[in-house]
Amino acid sequence: MNLHKLSSRLCPTVTQKFRHLHIQSSGQQLEAVAVETESTEPNPLSVFRTSEQNPTYHSERHTGQYYTLPPAHIQKLFPHGLPPRFQLQIKTFNEGCVMVRPPVLELISYLKKADYSKPPLRYILYGDIGTGKSMSLSHALHYCYTQGWLIVHIPDAHLWVKNCKELLPSSSRPSRFDQPIQASQWLKNFKITNEGFLSKIKTTQQYVWTKRESTEKGQPLGVLVDQGVNRMKSSSDVVGAVLRELRLQAGGTTEGEGAFKLAVAVDGVNALWGKTSLKKEDRTMCEPEELTLIHNLRKMMKNNWAPDMICCVCCIDLLKRLNIFALFLFLTLILFMSSVFQEGFDNMEPFVPVSVSNYNEKEFESCYLYYLERNWLQHPHSRSEEGKKELIFLSNKNPSILERLCAFL
Repeated sequence: MNLHKLSSRLCPTVTQKFRHLHIQSSGQQLEAVAVETESTEPNPLSVFRTSEQNPTYHSERHTGQYYTLPPAHIQKLFPHGLPPRFQLQIKTFNEGCVMVRPPVLELISYLKKADYSKPPLRYILYGDIGTGKSMSLSHALHYCYTQGWLIVHIPDAHLWVKNCKELLPSSSRPSRFDQPIQASQWLKNFKITNEGFLSKIKTTQQYVWTKRESTEKGQPLGVLVDQGVNRMKSSSDVVGAVLRELRLQAGGTTEGEGAFKLAVAVDGVNALWGKTSLKKEDRTMCEPEELTLIHNLRKMMKNNWAPDMICCVCCIDLLKRLNIFALFLFLTLILFMSSVFQEGFDNMEPFVPVSVSNYNEKEFESCYLYYLERNWLQHPHSRSEEGKKELIFLSNKNPSILERLCAFL
């Protein structure tokens, strides 16, 4: 076989894919690659991409392959934006591709087989830093969205207890503090994601905000949300009212107009029981339970609701905040945080743990091919076999570290 003709026929990405087929004779190697190429689909991108864009139908045969998030779904489901590094990748590649990974397939299988006549189920994604917990959570949320579920998504609970721009005493509960900016922004995003439900769900009681403003019983949920968006002072209390209505009405007694399934997703759920960096007027630290938003969100994490169509998917980052401290403080921090984690663990138990680990060989190869196809790897050495081995060694197949390493190449 003419080597020049063969190279012109093969896509570079497919060539990279089958570089590991080292057979003793070079003639046998070229023949094996040609046979493998002819047996696959005409589109060479099928090596690391899947044409199945609906997460409902993802299975083990799609493991390690990328599927594309439709731009319309990104705008509706993630109006706050996806994880920052992935958001930057979407802007760079002009597409939002998510890898189908075993932890997500495991989680989606649980969601499909769960008995929603029982109290709410809690699933916790856990793993080392940068293994892809937030992206796995986003993938699972996309599944819930395609199934027509109502989504309550907290993209980063740490932002509710750290670096708050405005902290005000609560007008309804003197012992609590409101975060009007965070609450108003969350309500705006909630409205975008669940716009179709806001006119169907009705309030079950009257809510009084001020002497002149109130939301009457039987009003659409959208009226309640607009109250928090337009009146920032009462936005924190409106969030509590919205979450209360969802807890009471999720599932519904009949499969009619008001029936809906509810998915509660919190990224960084351990922040709900950690320490805040917020200070009161007397310069003392504010406890998480004193924050109106955290107080109401903790209620959503409990499983003492009536049997409904609800699931709680959470993502925990045990070491998210520890890597900035010096080594000699590490043991002290572990001892200090152990009691905090224990409190959160006791509140979340029982739950179903789902482990998210580093890439396996197939997933790493798929990610490597994707970066090659998008010309993200420009350095000539990065495209060689030795360069790929060096990336494996330096990243230990950690998705986040690999992405940051490749950004320099």
